[in-house]
Amino acid sequence: MSRLFSKFPIELWRDYNWQIQNRIKTREELESYIKLTPEEKEGIERTKGIYPMAITPYYLSLMDPEDPKDPIRLQAIPRIVELDEKFQSLGEPDALKEEGEIPGLTHRYPDRVLLQTTTFCAVYCRHCMRKRIFSQGEKAVSHQQFDLMLGYIKSHPEIREVLLSGGDPLTLSGEKLDFILSELRKIPHMEVIRIGTRLPVLAPQRFFKPEILDILEKHSPIWISTHFNHPKEITPEAKEAVENILRRGIPILNQTVLLKGINDDPQIMLELMRKLISIKVKPQYLFHCDPIKGAVHFRTTIDKGLEIMEYLRGRISGHAIPTYAIDLPGGKGKVPLLPNYLLERDGTKHIFRSWNGQMVSYEICEP
Repeated sequence: MSRLFSKFPIELWRDYNWQIQNRIKTREELESYIKLTPEEKEGIERTKGIYPMAITPYYLSLMDPEDPKDPIRLQAIPRIVELDEKFQSLGEPDALKEEGEIPGLTHRYPDRVLLQTTTFCAVYCRHCMRKRIFSQGEKAVSHQQFDLMLGYIKSHPEIREVLLSGGDPLTLSGEKLDFILSELRKIPHMEVIRIGTRLPVLAPQRFFKPEILDILEKHSPIWISTHFNHPKEITPEAKEAVENILRRGIPILNQTVLLKGINDDPQIMLELMRKLISIKVKPQYLFHCDPIKGAVHFRTTIDKGLEIMEYLRGRISGHAIPTYAIDLPGGKGKVPLLPNYLLERDGTKHIFRSWNGQMVSYEICEP
């Protein structure tokens, strides 16, 4: 436990409900723990009602209270740049065109759909691709809306996978989550349920007690997609949460977002991937930051992402290297981005560049 919260008993610190009930939501609360910069103070005040703030004590404890450029601070504390039209005019609230005929349901690929089950998050990340929902209040999907979602899935037998998203689906009550998963499991063509959650990062205490783990195991096969962005987020508490999930037979994938000033450094990304593998979390994606209004200032160049991917190759095992991908605007789907290792070809002769920069000639022909 951080010295910032050393006055609290360990049993409270390890209690998920306490973490949620004691989220820091105001400038005054936050200033009792860390010294805010003028930009942070103004950002908190001016984003009220638009992109509000909420930070669990646990996630706040990971911040360096003396460093305004701390990667945890940058992800959690509002700054005035979120409302700066110079940057944010380049983005859209729903750049990926997620909203469709049925509110909260996105059917982009033939065999899977995404369901937004809640607008609630333990922490409202400043780079969130769904910042548009921040001002909608904290609410779970209604029974009426969920019935529409179910009806759509039932009428499309090509759908074999559902991704529960939000907000954060694992902040739902155990009763609500169990109901949603039970109804999905009744659909004959439903094979896999995936859950997108950042709780292992923001409030790992959710997985310290058996209730939520029992529900997830009951409805397996379930996959967890989580969201570690920086090595500082991989803590003993996060490791404990991951271990508890894995013991229930639930694999965990990680989807990192490339964020300017946070992880757009090859060595930081290498350390992150190494730490993920060390706690048995599989790096799946490195996403190029989406052009979302309110988060455009976090975007890097694609060249920066390719530079990082080149740096990872050869310095860490292949299973620890994520797929660098960009979500095309207008809901056109993800495409992978790869460094170019095939430089020339002449008939059967190919010239490759190795991971450490050597030029290698290779004859490739069919027998």
